[in-house]
Order: sequence, then structure tokens, then C-alpha cells
Amino acid sequence: MQPHQLAYFVAVAEHRHFTRAAEQMRVAQPSLSQQIRALEHDLGAPLFHRIRGNVSLTEAGETLLPFARRILAESESARRAIRELDELDRGRVRLGAPPSLCTGLLPPMLAAFRRRYPGIQLELHESGSGDLRQGLSEGALDLALLAGARNPGDQRLASTQLLLEELVLIDSGDGPAKARLDVRELADVPLVMFRRGYDVREATVNACRAAGFEPSFAIEGGEMDAVLELVRAGVGAAVVPSTVAGARFRMTRFAADAGMTRIVQLAYRKEVEPTRAVRALRAAILGFVTDPAHLPPGIEPLVGSDRASP
Repeated sequence: MQPHQLAYFVAVAEHRHFTRAAEQMRVAQPSLSQQIRALEHDLGAPLFHRIRGNVSLTEAGETLLPFARRILAESESARRAIRELDELDRGRVRLGAPPSLCTGLLPPMLAAFRRRYPGIQLELHESGSGDLRQGLSEGALDLALLAGARNPGDQRLASTQLLLEELVLIDSGDGPAKARLDVRELADVPLVMFRRGYDVREATVNACRAAGFEPSFAIEGGEMDAVLELVRAGVGAAVVPSTVAGARFRMTRFAADAGMTRIVQLAYRKEVEPTRAVRALRAAILGFVTDPAHLPPGIEPLVGSDRASP
């Protein structure tokens, strides 16, 4: 198997179309098709079903796809590592983070990193933690800040617990907030709910079910900005991380024993040797979160504490 053959294969698998794949790879379509046939001959199995212009993966193709993506990602990591041997003033790091961290904790952290390493190119990928785990597994990300109460769940990933963050209820009301809220009181509250894949959605639904009821959604499927705007418009209330609540909303904290918290962790691939630029950003993130001066109220550092996982 040649690297360019695997790249052509992945392109066809993603586009489900030979011509569009050839356009992406900037190669003539007959040449791409020839290389795919050579790869199939080498493997001894067809990789695609080709029926009247419809292209779909065979069982062999489905099996090969994750391996091909990892091989290509690791090849790119090797090339980057060699390019960055001499200095840290040229490099690239692909960092994933959930929207709540992108609008709260992450900007000052990345600003400090840029001041120290102005030559390193940062690519920020904003999505829910479920999507970020997949991006790490497939080699599309170098590092990811994941939020939630569980480990990444993929044996290829390693993680370091960084922070324990409080979840709160926000609404558009003008009156004073209650001192504390029991989760069972959410049974009568119409919620503006994030789309599937967001850790806050999972934490909220699990807490309600543990209290014996299913939450009621006023509307669901939003990203962070949309959820905040819908709450401000009075559509309903929402459970959000305390760091994004801000002064625009009435904020109510949950009872201390409600378990309405989430763990923020830094995750990366175990078997991929990080470049110097990736190591520099990882060290900068760990250094940032261990300084209490950088952390807003409602966040507790876990790095180096007894509560952090081994």
C-alpha cells in the first residue's frame, strides 16, 4: 500500500464519488481510479461497490477506512515533527474545544501562548465533546479539551483531568435567584437544550433521570450561542457551565449534593509522538490551569490535586 493510494481511497470514501475525490486530490479521475484498483488488487478485496454511478464502501472498505485515516494522520505528524526539529517558530497545532470553553476560559489561555510562541500556527476546532473525541481518534486533532464526567472511552486516547466546573441554571427573569436549586425542581422547568453530543446535555438529562423524571424541552438542538440567545429571549431556562452564564441572566446554583458539575480534561492520542509545538501547547495549558489567578469563580483546579485521576 502506498500513502497516495490510501489518500485517494479516503477521499473517495468521504465523497462517495470518484470525480469529486479526484478534484480534491488534484489528479485526473482515470489515474485515481487506476490507483484504487491497484490498491484493491494488492489487498485482494474490492473496497467499493460501484453500481450505476453510486459508490459505497464494501465490508473490506469499511474495515480499511479507520486504519487509512490513522496511517495518513501519523504520516503527517511525522512530517511535522521533522520540520519542527530545529525550532518552535514554525509549527502547527490543531486544538479542539467545546464552545463553552471557547467563549470563556480559552481566549486568555491562547493569547498567553501566542505571546510566547508567535510563530506557531493554532487551528481551533469548536464542537461538542463527542465530536472532538472522534476527531482525536481519527487523527484530525492533536489535542482536545473535553468536558464531561467520564474518560475519553477510546483506548487510543489518554487524558489529564484539569478542572472541575460548576453547572448552573440560567433564565431571563428579573427577580432574585433562589439560594440553591434541587434537581427535582427542573421537572417543572421548560429547558432550552443543546444538541446531542454536548456534555452539558448528557449531564442534565442524566441528573433528571436519576431524580426520577424526564426533563421537558422548550426547544432543543442548539449550539452554545443559540442556547444563550434563546434563554435571553425568554423561550426557556438552560443548564450551562457557570463560566458562560455572565451578567445577562439570572443564575441559580444547584444544591451542593446535586452533582451538577463537569470535568474538563486534556486529551490526546497515546501512540502518536507529539511535535514540539504540541508539547509546548500542552505544557502551556497545564501551567495556565494550575494558577488560581487565571480561573474564574465556579472552577476548581484538579491538576496536582487528590481529586485528579491518575
